[in-house]
Amino acid sequence: MNLVKKKSKLYSVLHLKCPRCHEGDLFLESNPYSLRKMLDMPQQCAICRQDFRMEPGFYSGALWTSYPLGVLIIILSWLIFHQLLSLSFSLTFLCISLIALLLQPVIMRFGRAIWINLFVDYRDM
Repeated sequence: MNLVKKKSKLYSVLHLKCPRCHEGDLFLESNPYSLRKMLDMPQQCAICRQDFRMEPGFYSGALWTSYPLGVLIIILSWLIFHQLLSLSFSLTFLCISLIALLLQPVIMRFGRAIWINLFVDYRDM
């Protein structure tokens, strides 16, 4: 059972799909940890032909969406490791640093997905 409706922006972001048709993939490589290709995107959607590169430097704006995601992960990690598990400051810092580093490719992809969804709306094909 899918809890997020297909025609919602949240669906497009969570599934990393085209914001217009919710069918085409935003990224060429499905594995975010394929570091050489983690941010490679097609020029346009394979299904609806939505342009994914609307202007030069378009995705530099994704920094505004990925930064809050990173901060949220750091805060949640701090609450879990330091507050709930009562780990020392040094161990908490180490755990948070590792988590932030390991999740960076995922955060960057979601930042891009959120950014393009701010500018492109869903259309029934």
